[in-house]
Amino acid sequence: MWNNITSCSLWRLSPSFMSSRIQTLTPLFIRHYKDFCKNRQTIWTLRNSLCQVLKKTVPTLTCNMFPHCFVSNKARYGQYKKTFPVLDGSIPSVCEHVFEENLRNSEACIQRYSELLCKVSKGGGESAILRHTQRNKKLLVRERLRMLLDDETFLELSPFAGFDLPYGDVPAAGCLTGIGKICGVWCVFMANDATVKGGTAYPISVKKQLRAQQIAIQNRLLSIYLVDSGGAFLPLQAELFPDQSHGGRVFYNEAIMSAMKIPQVAVVCGSCTAGGAYVPTVAEETVIVDKIGSMFLAGPPLVKAATGEDISPEDLGGASMHSKVSGCVDHFASSEKEAYECVRNIVLTLNYELPPEETLEYDDPLYSAEELLGLAPRGYSYTLHIKLILSRLIDGSRFQEFKAEYGTTLVTGFAHMEGHLVGIVANNGQLTHDASLKGSHFVQLCSQRSIPILFLQNTAPHAPEPTSLSQCGRSFDPNFLFLWPNARVALVDSRHISTFPQARDDDCTGDDSELKHLKEKLDEESSAFHSSARLWDDGIILPQNSRKVGFFLTLNAHST
Repeated sequence: MWNNITSCSLWRLSPSFMSSRIQTLTPLFIRHYKDFCKNRQTIWTLRNSLCQVLKKTVPTLTCNMFPHCFVSNKARYGQYKKTFPVLDGSIPSVCEHVFEENLRNSEACIQRYSELLCKVSKGGGESAILRHTQRNKKLLVRERLRMLLDDETFLELSPFAGFDLPYGDVPAAGCLTGIGKICGVWCVFMANDATVKGGTAYPISVKKQLRAQQIAIQNRLLSIYLVDSGGAFLPLQAELFPDQSHGGRVFYNEAIMSAMKIPQVAVVCGSCTAGGAYVPTVAEETVIVDKIGSMFLAGPPLVKAATGEDISPEDLGGASMHSKVSGCVDHFASSEKEAYECVRNIVLTLNYELPPEETLEYDDPLYSAEELLGLAPRGYSYTLHIKLILSRLIDGSRFQEFKAEYGTTLVTGFAHMEGHLVGIVANNGQLTHDASLKGSHFVQLCSQRSIPILFLQNTAPHAPEPTSLSQCGRSFDPNFLFLWPNARVALVDSRHISTFPQARDDDCTGDDSELKHLKEKLDEESSAFHSSARLWDDGIILPQNSRKVGFFLTLNAHST
């Protein structure tokens, strides 16, 4: 499992957010609910009231409490980077059979990865795509992102979320999220894919959007919403609305980000109903696209059923109505192309001071990243020395090791990724007491020096008893968590299931059948694809792309 955490994750929102002061806002929500569509000023009054309460309750939300703590070392130490010792990344001949076995397993995992990725790219299927593009005259979500983002690679998060869930497949959870640049400014984007169930929100869709907002809050990144949503999927409303981390949290987070002075910009590029209408209305600046963009709590069919009145979507909540009458949007765009150009212009008004553009000089690793496919272990018994992996990830394969002779089942030290300094913590066997002390010492050093940390996690399985829930990666709240396709996440290794005590000798046939079923269940549920489908991580990445993704994330850490 490949786990990335940066030191900025040490800051967390305090439990005082749930103070009695916030509870006093409940009547305000109720009082203004019925007036939602009449005037955007109502929503702003509500949001600003919430922001003021949060500022009084939690003073750490003020901008001064978030200094730019990451200081780049490239100007001061650039000429000395090549002095770190070089790792020997050559694969011992006695380990070649392990390498070949791992390679075959990686190829099988990558085949499944490619098949699922192809399925994701088709969204809701051919008929839904034709309806979206031909009848509704709308761009596909990836075309929208190409128009909006700079002409650079962006990092898509959790593309496999929503597959093979109890309520069916929801490709990419019905929305694309990720990190990219707009006019040189890093941003988190959340874009509905209306070809998937008409953009309606499933429980997994809400979870994915909340995760994107969490990333924006942790890293103080501009947030962009491309809204084309039919609101909640009503048959599952009890699973996506009422609880603390359900749909209402999205709007709460918008208020939190506003209080933190994190800009939020929305584009209404489709029909936005119910909860789908709240998101753009609460954003700081909103663009709506003529003819295809609309916002209302309930559409024309419900108006007809409730009042008997016939009204068109455009008259009820179209671009002209909201830009000229209600004032719920700030910019009218005659086309989607114009809308995304407008967003880019809005970003230019944010008064951000961009770091000077400079090209860092760095050395590629001395060993091929393609060989990582043979180093990604098929199982824990197929694990080779972690330094073989490090030598294919870091600049020049150079590594300044920390406590090299102590607690050797955990490797710690400093390296560079495309010119940026990172700390590395990597499992190299059973985590011992000495290794734990070494790891905690190194993490403290990185925290004091404001250096992002890259965890390479390959935890030894414990047999036969399950491990503690507290040892799971997501529980420690890393800034980012990614998996290789071969990774397995479980409380117990399924190969050790047979070592559990059986009930009675005279019932061994039934016990064997149950153990077999349990083993198969654990095999399936511990796979990387099962994990990523449920958003237990931020996505699956190919081993050979780890350096690129790691650099992408450490770059954001250094610029935060």
